Order: sequence, then C-alpha cells, then structure tokens
Amino acid sequence: MPKSAASPTRYALILAGGSGQRFWPISRDAQPKQLLKLFGDKTLLELTIDRLEGLVPKKNILILTNKQQEASVRAIIKDLPPENIVAEPEKRDTAPAIALAVGWVVARDPMATMIVLPADHLIQNKAEFQRVLTNAAIAAENSGNLVTVGIKPTWPCPSYGYVERGRKASIGGLNDLSAWEVVRFREKPNPDLAEHFIAQGNFLWNAGMFIWTIPAIFSELSRHCPVLADFVSELRGSKDFNATVAKQFGKLPKLSIDYALMEKASRVLNIESTFDWDDVGNWTSVGRYLNTDGDGNQFNCAFSQQDASNNIVFTQTGQHVALIGVQDLIVVAAKDGLLVTDRARAETIKKLVDGLPQELR
Repeated sequence: MPKSAASPTRYALILAGGSGQRFWPISRDAQPKQLLKLFGDKTLLELTIDRLEGLVPKKNILILTNKQQEASVRAIIKDLPPENIVAEPEKRDTAPAIALAVGWVVARDPMATMIVLPADHLIQNKAEFQRVLTNAAIAAENSGNLVTVGIKPTWPCPSYGYVERGRKASIGGLNDLSAWEVVRFREKPNPDLAEHFIAQGNFLWNAGMFIWTIPAIFSELSRHCPVLADFVSELRGSKDFNATVAKQFGKLPKLSIDYALMEKASRVLNIESTFDWDDVGNWTSVGRYLNTDGDGNQFNCAFSQQDASNNIVFTQTGQHVALIGVQDLIVVAAKDGLLVTDRARAETIKKLVDGLPQELR
C-alpha cells in the first residue's frame, strides 16, 4: 500500500548554492537568486520549503549551500534545525553535493526515500507539485529505480538539458500519472537540434528534480562512481559529520550528477510534471509576474510613463519610477546600484558583474 504524503521516511535535499550574477544589482555573490524576494514577501528558497509542507517533515529537509552564502541562508531560514543547513567547504558540482546529502540521510534512515530539488525555481501550484512528487516517490519505492521529473517544453530552448523518453513503465500504485523509461539524457542542444527534439514529442526538459530510495542511489553510486559511494559510507560511520565533510569533500571529483550517474544508471524513470514551472533565468522571466500596463510595461513599484513601452522596472528602494519615450529597457534599482540595459541583453548582465568593484559583486 502506498505511503501517506507526509511519510516520516521521506527526506528532501534542497540545492541552494549558485552565483548571484543574473539578477544584479539585487543579487550578489552572498545573495543569489534563491535568496531574493522576487515574487512577494518570501525568497525562492522559502517558497521551495513551503511547497514541501505536508509532503516531507521539516526535520527531514536538508539545505545544502556554500560557505559564501551560509550566513544569508541561516538568517532567512529560522524554522529548521541548525544542523539541517550544511555548507560545502568548496564547490564540487552536483554529484558530490548529492553524495553528501545521501550520507546525511543514510545516517538517519538507511531505507529512506530522498527527493532532490533546486532552490531557485518558481512553482505556484503546490497541490499538483505534491501530487507529482508523491507519485514519483511511489514509483521509486515500488520499482527500486531512480526517478526524474520532466517539464513539457513550451519552446525549443537551447539552454536546458533534455530527457528522451522511451516506453511506458509498468509501476503499481501510481495515481493517474505514468512513469516512462528514460532512453538517455541529452546535453544542452543547439537551436536546430532543440527544434528536432520538440518535433519528436518524446523529449522533456530536465529540471534537476530527482527521487530515489537510499538503497537504490547507493547501489548505483557503488557501481558507477565508487569514490562517491565510499564518501557516503564514511559519512554514515562518522562520529563527526561536519569534520568528515571538511576533510574529504574537497578531494571529490567535480562532476555533475547527470554525468556521474544519471546517464549511466541501469534504469531511470521519468514522470512528466503537471504543475507550472519557471526556471526564472533572468529579469525578463521576472517581468512576466509583475504588474503590467496597457503598453506592456512590467513593474513592481509606483510607476508612471509617457510614450514608453515594453519596459521592465524593478526596485527595492521604494522610489516612484517614471519613464518617457523609451522602449524595451530593464531598469533595476537597489540601495547601492542601478542597472539600465536593453531588454534583449538580459543574458549579458552576468558578464558585466565580473568587471564590477568587488564590493558590488
């Protein structure tokens, strides 16, 4: 019989690292996208935790961040046990990060089910999110396979990885959702290949959401990346988790979980999401959720305009912003920085940050 949604044997890892470049001047190295209040009075990290309410007990939620952002994360997240926020000693990509989390979970429950989630996605339909994750957990528990959640593409995006699906899998206990066998993971394609993926109809965006049981993930790590399995074993037997992490983590290879494991695992399943999803990649993504006037201007503040259209205005300063005779701009005001750029160049903001004074990064 399927477990209830709030099963105490389910754990969640929230990956909350990353850099603070795409959303300058609001974001900084110590305050990246997931720590920003872009959509109301809560950060994306807080919203990610909120979506797990009723699905995973709070004591079973692990937040993995880095040394540069640890203080900011702890200042925001007050209702988790302090030991549930762990800072990587250095950046080693997602495979070592996930191995660290597997070690953290296995020391508490070696038969647990584990959910891996990014901290910086916007998902508003909590009920559908939980329905999909519950089915994914059931699929993982009833099959012993690794499970991914895929996003149905809305356009041939060349900056996302893709999952190619094959035949439908026969898994008992699922509630009106189907699991499909993954043929392979595809790296970020060029625009023409992305068009081809969309036309085929059996490709989904890889959203970086994974679900597996601890026995399944440890077995696959042992087979395909034994150095990470050894790290998990060392954490499980450690009397000082943080000391072991500090000593061993920096020795691990820099590998993504897709390359280290998912592309090699014996059997991977995929469930298509039925919830809304936005990677919120830059300021143009944020604009879609702001107030909008009849001329396509998007704003989060007191705003006036004359002959201005298709602009994005976002401010933390509380000032009234007025635009005259301009089109297609992004205007972002922080307490110590102001950005004005052409809307079409939103993706180049991260290059600008590298040349800024250190105190503004």
